[in-house]
Amino acid sequence: MANPLFDSLFGKHAGKSQVFLHLPDGQTITYADFLRMAAQYAGALTKFGLVPGDRLAVQIAKSPQALAVYAACAQAGVIFLPLNTAYTPEEVSYFVENSGARLVLCDQSKHAGMVPVAKACGAELATMNADGSGTFADVAATMPDSFATVDRSLDDLAAFLYTSGTTGRSKGAMLTQGNLLSNAQTLVAEWQFTQDDVLLHALPIFHTHGLFVASNITLLAGGQMIFLPAFNVDQIIEHLPKATTLMGVPTFYTRLLGDKRFTKELVAHMRLFVSGSAPLLAETHVQFEKLTGLRILERYGMTETNMNTSNPYAGERRAGTVGFPLPGVELKITDSKTGETLPQGEIGEIEVRGPNVFKGYWQMPEKTAEELRPDGFFITGDLGQIDEDGYVSIVGRNKDLIISGGYNIYPKEIELLLDEEENVLESAVIGVPHPDFGETVVAILVPSPDGQPDLDAIKAHIATSLARFKHPQKMIVMPELPRNTMGKVQKKALRDQFKDLFTG
Repeated sequence: MANPLFDSLFGKHAGKSQVFLHLPDGQTITYADFLRMAAQYAGALTKFGLVPGDRLAVQIAKSPQALAVYAACAQAGVIFLPLNTAYTPEEVSYFVENSGARLVLCDQSKHAGMVPVAKACGAELATMNADGSGTFADVAATMPDSFATVDRSLDDLAAFLYTSGTTGRSKGAMLTQGNLLSNAQTLVAEWQFTQDDVLLHALPIFHTHGLFVASNITLLAGGQMIFLPAFNVDQIIEHLPKATTLMGVPTFYTRLLGDKRFTKELVAHMRLFVSGSAPLLAETHVQFEKLTGLRILERYGMTETNMNTSNPYAGERRAGTVGFPLPGVELKITDSKTGETLPQGEIGEIEVRGPNVFKGYWQMPEKTAEELRPDGFFITGDLGQIDEDGYVSIVGRNKDLIISGGYNIYPKEIELLLDEEENVLESAVIGVPHPDFGETVVAILVPSPDGQPDLDAIKAHIATSLARFKHPQKMIVMPELPRNTMGKVQKKALRDQFKDLFTG
């Protein structure tokens, strides 16, 4: 046996003196050095008692060391569970408990808040800071810089990513080695990545886009990354002349277009700009092409599937569409009630099947059966249509998921907290268009008969329970919520009513 994911992404680079990562301070890390670090981390995982199939939950800052933890998990056969760094301990506790993670890595600054979480879940706790220091690194430093790679198969689990619908608790999407590897192989070919590419990486790595698309593609192609801790316009403009490709969310492009230093000359050597994680406005496409002469490539993916479709590299990239199904991926538009395939051009639910589609939801067989058909088609919950030329467009979502700045936000989670607030009878959380984030969160509150809600107090309380990106940008008090004859809240009516709140 072998370890397909580790061997294909990491193992083949052992001993290579080629630069892998360029850091903002001018330092570089070669492939060989990165692999030695990952081997020591794999040794540390075993020292903490983890065995193949165990889960490692990480809530740590983006850094070369954080990426090496992912490589270490692949090498040791440990299932990698990255968590948004903005999550509160209260939010993290669910993921740790549900996944059964045996070890949790967090920043030292969050250690005190995470101690009771780890203790309650029976997990060990170690620290890793943005500079790579911490108790985990201390253990790793005592380990050899080589590690006997654990045998795994394409069907073995490589990662858990938690997702959710608009109701119920978050679901752990189980991604196999084959899911991750097949998608990376397809995208390298489709987007023509080679070892000569230098990817400007400013995405988070707790998310599919930054980790399983950007990083995996670069590793598979043997290219280089300029590894920035986060999106910063000044840093992006500084490093663009040294890059060949950039992957981002729509916010990246709107902010670059708003900066006078972003010119055609600055990107003359760039070959590819990719956008995803949220819809890109047609106006952004037009402005970008007018300024640079280059057309952004938009694609469509999900936590459970990685990438499903892409506009063509060589052909026409159509604004408002996400292109064609990737090679090996089947996509159809179905009637959400009957599951029957609809005629071309009609709007319906998007279903996909392929080697990229996840194995199911961790310990949720009923939910898995609801969304993953016996024939392998995954019911995405997105509404779409296919035009006469085969281009796929996303026209809405069956679920009320909000995507703001590339992050998924689930209204029910926020509504449950708002409904508990003093003088709030009920609430409805919606996403409305936002020029910078694509969408942003708006909360509609209905006052109780006892009095009006104190919006400042609610805002302060929400801040202790929810990550910042989930906070409502605006709270609006209304006497009642619009409902249909069955009593169901009509969120579409609310979205229509407030659609110009930030763009009007």
